[in-house]
Order: sequence, then structure tokens, then C-alpha cells
Amino acid sequence: MESIRFPLIAAFAVICFFLYQAWQQDQAPAPEPTTASPIESVNVEDDVPSLAASPNRADDSPAAPDVAAPVVEAPSTDLVVVETDVMRAYLDPLGGNLVRVELLDYPVEADSDVPLAVLHQGNRGFFVVQTGLLGTDAPTHKAIYTAQRTRYQLNDGDESVQVPLTWTGADGRQVTKTYQFEAGRYVIGLDYQVSNLADQPWSISAYGQVWRTPADAGGGTPFVRQFEGAAWYEQRDGETKYRFQKADFGKIEDEPLDVTQTGGWAGMMEHYFIAAVIPPAEQTVRLVTKPSSSQGYLTQLIGEKTEVAAQATAKLSQRIYVGPKLQNRLEDVAPGLQLSVDYGLLTPLSEPLFWAMDKVHKVVGNWGVAIIIITLAIKLVFYKLSEAQYRSMAKMRKFAPRIQSIKDRYGDDRQKMQTAMMDLYKKEGFNPFAGCWPMLVQFPVFIALYWVLLESVELRQAPFFLWIQDLSAPDPLFVLPVLFGISMYFQQKLSGQAMTMDPMQQKIMSAMPIALAAFFTFFPSGLVLYWFVSNLVGIAQQWYIYRKLDHEGLGRK
Repeated sequence: MESIRFPLIAAFAVICFFLYQAWQQDQAPAPEPTTASPIESVNVEDDVPSLAASPNRADDSPAAPDVAAPVVEAPSTDLVVVETDVMRAYLDPLGGNLVRVELLDYPVEADSDVPLAVLHQGNRGFFVVQTGLLGTDAPTHKAIYTAQRTRYQLNDGDESVQVPLTWTGADGRQVTKTYQFEAGRYVIGLDYQVSNLADQPWSISAYGQVWRTPADAGGGTPFVRQFEGAAWYEQRDGETKYRFQKADFGKIEDEPLDVTQTGGWAGMMEHYFIAAVIPPAEQTVRLVTKPSSSQGYLTQLIGEKTEVAAQATAKLSQRIYVGPKLQNRLEDVAPGLQLSVDYGLLTPLSEPLFWAMDKVHKVVGNWGVAIIIITLAIKLVFYKLSEAQYRSMAKMRKFAPRIQSIKDRYGDDRQKMQTAMMDLYKKEGFNPFAGCWPMLVQFPVFIALYWVLLESVELRQAPFFLWIQDLSAPDPLFVLPVLFGISMYFQQKLSGQAMTMDPMQQKIMSAMPIALAAFFTFFPSGLVLYWFVSNLVGIAQQWYIYRKLDHEGLGRK
């Protein structure tokens, strides 16, 4: 059994190394936009979508429709600031676009009063949401709008605040672009009230696009890296089901997308946050991902054509989500949006783990305590497997003299030695692999919980107690990693597993608590808390199980 168990422990150490690399990259601070001048504009020529799919590649630059010159004087270039209880948004009259959104409940750092800006623009990069209408002389995201005032505030007791922006074109055509911000929500409604006072019908389509440049995170590793790029909910031609898809910027460059579907959503996401455009669920839309013709990358959703008769009006709508990837609220915003919290291959295990932690957290009010309770529950579920493991180890110790005798007898003839050992195991009714199952089962649980702590914005800057004020960050005083190493050392001593190992394996196993404790100084403190508590419970279980084994004559003496 030890010949199998030792490689498993070594594999666990290797997994910890790669997870550390992932954590190090994922926690690399993204550059913050310049906070001194949030109204700074980027002097670039960005893309206007085309009405129809190009017969060539999706990244062929379409010819931009002409933008009608407004018949009014140029308005003020001051941004329109909208503040609710959860966000502060900045709308640019040039295009009527969302150019900055600050999340008031999510500071840049745990001890900071500066809110995180999901959307931003400046000389160090940009991440914006642009919206407009396509059609002859229609106002794209480059048209000039006028605002009634430059500041809007959602007051206490108000459910929503509306921000109208007006564009007036030639021939008496007018578009009022109204943003609606609701209390406690990160969903922004957007309505176009179109008045066609011209003598000819007006064919238009509403579109929205998320445009950004890659963040310069710095550092990195050749093995793994934080995902940053496009995400969308896709329905391919001829299919009835939807699929969550994502593509980093390299894939967008190599495999641009241009498909037609019903509903869905598309946007850009990073670690804990996402910005997405959401069309009406029943509307046929064209979904495009591609590099911008100037710089950065785009996801575009282009709605179906609407014919506005002469001397008539029409209303077009879409929604925008800019905010945290809150798992319990995203599905209510749009189907499939909750899948942006991507746990990868271990999603079937990570999702119930988070669900259970969330339920416990709602009762106890502390994520650290929730982790401890979930750990106790996991150890209780695995108790029978742990008992089988320690029983197997106890039998292995009992057979240790006979196993050593077989090794001495056959020396370098490994085939005969293995045959003799298997005969011994068969005669005594002993399964040498039984002790490996608990470790094999706990590996995916460990990794699944790691991704829960890594991906769940709910645990971002979540305090535990005393010096641990962010369970998603490493322990600043290294207390938990040291306690973990000590607990692992005593667990090894209690199990006596080194008795059946060769001298080299014994040396490596003795160094394992120190090595893993060193690794865990870089891991999220919530994960180290889980493993430390797991070790403590494991020690208690070992003591109890060994007492039972003593009564059965399988004790360590």
C-alpha cells in the first residue's frame, strides 16, 4: 500500500505547486485606471458594427455607416454621473456610452475606501460598453447626445432613476436613449424611444458592444493563467440548446465568431466581474467576437431590423449587466449568466460545495465559520473511508515484519517479491489499496474547494477573525500555514506510516509538512483553514479509530 500511497502524496504536493502558480497569477493586481481624472477620453477610432454578416471572415472590417450631423450645437462634453446605492456610473454624451462604472460595495483593497472600477477608460487601457442604432443616418455609439443635467442620484426610498439622453438628426428624426438604474441591482435597462418625423420609413437595429484592451497583469507562468476575455451564451444554427462559451484574446484573434441566434448574451469578463449586453430573449440577434480594427477586442450583439414608418414612433430595448459574478443572482438576470462563474472540470463538485457554504453562511454570518462547518461535514461523510484507511495501515504495520522477511529473501528479484507479497495479502484477506481511497476521494474535494475560493466573489475580502480579514488572500502572518504544518506532522506521527517506508521515503515524508506549509503561505487563507481543520478532525478520528483497533488486536504496539 505504501508504494501506492507515497506517489499519491507526492502527486498532491505537485498539484499544490501548480495551484500555487495559478493563485499567484490570479492574484496579480490588474492595473487600476487613473482615478484622478475619470472623464479622460481615449483617442482611438473604434468599430461600428455592420447590419449584415460579412460573407468573408468575421473579423473583416465592415464599412461604418455615416453618422448624421446633429442640427443642434455641440453639447457639453462633461460626463453624466449616476449614483445608486451599489454603483457610480459615468455616461459619455459622445455616443451615450457607459465609460466607467465603480462598484461601491467592492473596494480595490480590503482596507481602502476607493471603489473598484469595472468599466474604465484612460491612457492605461479601457473597458467600456458602447450602444447605438444602425441604419441610414442612425445615431451609432459615435453620435452626440444631449443630457438634461450632468448628475443623477438614486435617493433613499427610490426604486429607480432614469437618465434620458437625446439625439436629434436631420429630417426631424429624434432618438431618446434612456438608461434606467435600479436600487440594489447591477442590471442597467436601456430603452430607445425613436421618433421618425421624416417623410420616409426608417429601418434601424439596436446594438451593444463591449470593447476592451487586455489588462497588463504582469508576471505569469507558462503553465496556467487567469482567464480574461470574451464570454457569451450561444445558440448555434439548428440547435435548441444554449452553451456557455468563452475565449481569451488570443482565441478571439485566431477564431473570430459571427453567428445568428435567438436571445443569449455577450460580454467581457475577468476574475470576479463581468460586463455583458443582454438583448430581449425572443429577439433574433447577430453575435460577433473579433479584434477591433484599432486596438483591443470586441463582443457585439446586433438586433433585428425594426421598420419605423414615417411620422411614427417605436421603442427598442436591451439591458446591460456590469458587476460582480454573484452566483445566486446572475441566473435571474439572464439564463446562463451564472455560468460565467466557471469552476472548470470540477464544476459538478464545486457548485454544491459553494451552495452548502452559502447556506451555512446565511445562518452563521461568517465565511470562515462556514468553511469550518463544511469541513466537519466533509470529514463526517468520509469517516467510513478514513476508518478503512487506518484499518488498512494498522494491518500493514502488523504485516511489516513478514513483508521485510520477503524483501530480504528475494532481494533484487522484484517479480518474485511482488508475487510473494500478493500471496500474503490474499491469504490474510488484506487489500493494500484500501488505504489509498480516502486520499483519492479528498483530492478532487480539495481542488474543487480551491476553485470555489478562487472564483467566488462572495469570498473576496471576506473577513474571518482577528488578523485574517480576507479569506481569499494569503494569511498575512503565516499563522495558518504553520499550524497546518504542525498538524500534518502530528498526523504522520500518530499514523506511524513511516514504519513501513524505506529510508529515502521516510526522509521525504518528514520534509512534506515543511514543504506544504511553505507552499500554503501563498494560498488563500480560506483554503489553508479548510485543510488545517481537516487535519485536526483527522487527528481526532485517528485517535478514536486506533482505540477501536487496539480492542481488535490491531493496535500500534
